[in-house]
Amino acid sequence: MALLGCGVVGTEVVRLLREQAGDLAARVGVPLELAGIAVRRPERVREGVPRELLTTDAQGLVTRDDVDIVIEVIGGIEPARTLMLEAMKTGKSVVTANKALLAEDGATLFAAAREYGADLYYEASVAGAIPLLRPLRESLVGDHVHRVLGIVNGTTNYILDQMDTHGAGFNEALEEAQALGYAEADPTADVEGFDAAAKAAILAQLAFHTPVTAADVHREGITEVSAADVAGAKEMNSVVKLLAICERVPAAEGRNGRGVSVRVYPAMIPRSHPLASVREAYNAVFVEAESAGSLMFYGAGAGGAPTASAVLGDLVAVARNLRGGTPGPVEVTYAKLPVLPMGETRTRYYIQLDVADRSGVLATVAEEFAKHDVSIQAVRQVGSGEDAQLVVVTHRAADAALTTTVERLRSLDDVREVASVMRVEADEV
Repeated sequence: MALLGCGVVGTEVVRLLREQAGDLAARVGVPLELAGIAVRRPERVREGVPRELLTTDAQGLVTRDDVDIVIEVIGGIEPARTLMLEAMKTGKSVVTANKALLAEDGATLFAAAREYGADLYYEASVAGAIPLLRPLRESLVGDHVHRVLGIVNGTTNYILDQMDTHGAGFNEALEEAQALGYAEADPTADVEGFDAAAKAAILAQLAFHTPVTAADVHREGITEVSAADVAGAKEMNSVVKLLAICERVPAAEGRNGRGVSVRVYPAMIPRSHPLASVREAYNAVFVEAESAGSLMFYGAGAGGAPTASAVLGDLVAVARNLRGGTPGPVEVTYAKLPVLPMGETRTRYYIQLDVADRSGVLATVAEEFAKHDVSIQAVRQVGSGEDAQLVVVTHRAADAALTTTVERLRSLDDVREVASVMRVEADEV
């Protein structure tokens, strides 16, 4: 086999292959031998990695006759896509951790796997060591998945947890996450939701057998989450989490018929919900299926060792398939359900308003909600005089109607400020 990339994850893959060589051989039935490792800088010292295996000729490595499995952990779109396609064209199976590529152009990779009879396994692309994709791909293939809801980015979960638990500000929590190695020097992919959106696209494609790319995912990050948002959640006995939500939408809710909704954004969830107790940099995902009911997957969602563990799990599965002469499952997107725009997605809002404390204000605010067909579930006033605030929690409504309502509230004379707006997910608050 060949390894493409030898950074944090690749180095851990090499370490595990060497340390567990005997066990892996027993599980597969033959030894797993590493033929070469493609890197950009072979002169760099990599502890525990045999220098004689290093090469800069990735193209030559993936087409070698003595290679039958290619492990890709270089990340990014190119040259990863070209190398993986070349490997499958020459009859080799591929194990990858590349969420960005799968979310952008998974359809091309899946089509190549089907055409050339190759395995394409990618458990490590979502939620690190948590066995999540294989249950969706295999264990639940006979079921009807309705919803996938979860925390799939450890960096943002750590930041929001620090804001909730210790009262830290966003910037302070981000700096601590960077100091601990949870966040990159440039944290944009995490805090702006790009990482979670890529993972949501992969989850939705598997769960609903429908083509979904990262561009289809409605994405909002956590950079605008304020202390007021976190405090408001506490008052509602809730907590703020960055959630990836993939839902099958019934025809009754979709304006153009049934489809799927895929989105990533910060939202309040009740502290009674299991996801609320997911602390620090951990991940957790709920899968709701028609027959299986609710399933929860929890664990370390990132890091070299957890990700390498998922890679090796795929490697053993692929090696067993090769020995048995039977390829594993290939993704099919027969359903081809439309991905609904965010405006048609039904959700709920928590809205905190700084208002003038005089008679008729509540009626004026309530009238604005009614104009846009948004039903109010609960409303309460906090304080009086200059400190008067209204807190409104809505029932489910089309997101476009909720957004329009908030914009109209900003223009009311009696509303000094819309202090906080946050979606509400999971159980009713």
